[in-house]
Amino acid sequence: MKKILMTGLVVLGVSLGLPAQAQGNLEINTPAVATLKSSMQGRFAQLEPLLNAGALGLTRDGGLELRDPAAIPLAQRQSANSLVGAENRDRAALYREIARANGHPEWEGDIARTFGSRWIDKARSGWWVQDAGGQWKRK
Repeated sequence: MKKILMTGLVVLGVSLGLPAQAQGNLEINTPAVATLKSSMQGRFAQLEPLLNAGALGLTRDGGLELRDPAAIPLAQRQSANSLVGAENRDRAALYREIARANGHPEWEGDIARTFGSRWIDKARSGWWVQDAGGQWKRK
């Protein structure tokens, strides 16, 4: 899955669902993007078991959500919440940095949704993902 997440980070293509004349580079690699990718890669080993257990789900807007807290032992829930918070902060910063590096900060929401869609498409069978209406479904 590390490869799947990094594929989503590195090779999403350029179409952002923006106006026809607008295209962006999701592969842009500024120092800030590289730092965020590294941080996210380092966290994946902790996220993977939570995704496999169904505790976390991939949201349609490019984030992670604690979908089923009961799937995590009570003593570990605070740690899981902190982990998800850190991941979502990095993801939001990544989308913002990619938009900024493309010279279009207004694209941030489109970039987030593009990442969300691609990560959901590449999610492992059995993981929980949000559909277009925001409902959870098991892939």
